[in-house]
Amino acid sequence: MKGLGLIASAPFLLTQRDILCPVPTLSSLLKSPDQSVRLKAALAAGTYPDPEYIEILIAQCTHEPDFFVRDTLSWALMRHDVTKVVKRLETELQSSNPQAKSQAIHTLSKIGDKANYPLITYEMLFDPDDFMASTAWRVASVLVPDDQKNGLVKKLITQLGRGDSDTQFGLTRFLCALGECIVEPLTEASKSADEAISNQAKFTLLRFREMQLEKANAFHRE
Repeated sequence: MKGLGLIASAPFLLTQRDILCPVPTLSSLLKSPDQSVRLKAALAAGTYPDPEYIEILIAQCTHEPDFFVRDTLSWALMRHDVTKVVKRLETELQSSNPQAKSQAIHTLSKIGDKANYPLITYEMLFDPDDFMASTAWRVASVLVPDDQKNGLVKKLITQLGRGDSDTQFGLTRFLCALGECIVEPLTEASKSADEAISNQAKFTLLRFREMQLEKANAFHRE
């Protein structure tokens, strides 16, 4: 693996000369306790991709504590051979490490290839952990092909009323992203005897209509 031209005091933008210098490797830089060093290392790995970086980047995703570094790790992976990256992410999707699995799901959403939708499994959508399930809902709403939206809506509708307010707001947002196909199932759900379900169904319908109105007003202003 070629060396990464990066030290803690280095400027954010790296030159080709920096990259070729015999300096600390990506792996050692990502072990730094300094968040800015790890961030710059991830940025450099995406700016100057190398097949050998894929394993190191994915390994860092499993335990990286900082949100911005994790997001940059996903971006760096996107800059590599996507076929190889997805193949490696498939292993992480089976991990017992919640962060490894959720970050793999997140990276798939960043890649954005609808062909990867089957990787978002039933088990992920119904994971007992609210954060994990919510991550799967979000990514599924991004990757789902048009002809499979109805099936996804049926699954997500069953999760109405689940979790805290953040989990519920997230589900509302992801359902709204699916479009008009949510209206009929939500209308039925709004009649539920379970108040948590009916309230969220009504709120989601209201929010969807508001979004439609906002889009229409924006169109007319143009």
